[in-house]
Amino acid sequence: MLEMTREEFEELVSEALDRTPPELMRLMDNVAVFVEDEPAADDPDLLGLYEGTPLTDRGEWYAGVLPDRITIYRGPTLRMCESREDVVAETEITVVHEIAHHFGIDDARLHELGYG
Repeated sequence: MLEMTREEFEELVSEALDRTPPELMRLMDNVAVFVEDEPAADDPDLLGLYEGTPLTDRGEWYAGVLPDRITIYRGPTLRMCESREDVVAETEITVVHEIAHHFGIDDARLHELGYG
């Protein structure tokens, strides 16, 4: 498995967020991004997870709720990548993938766009 400290991985996630187009970042509402070492044991290969209510599903009732949560998982990413460059690319794909869920884009469409 490729070695990378949590701090290094968090920096890659931060850099991926910085590369997200500013016009999209301005539209993101009530969402927080986290890095965790491992996903739940029942899905050990999960690279990222979006938990919340996509913007497309929010209505008048949406107020006073906790932020949506995007989690990027370090362990599975490092296990699937062979080089630092692979980690950079995979992290960026995963960040975009989870942000897209915040905007209501489903997995099928993401796969069509190359963010599977």
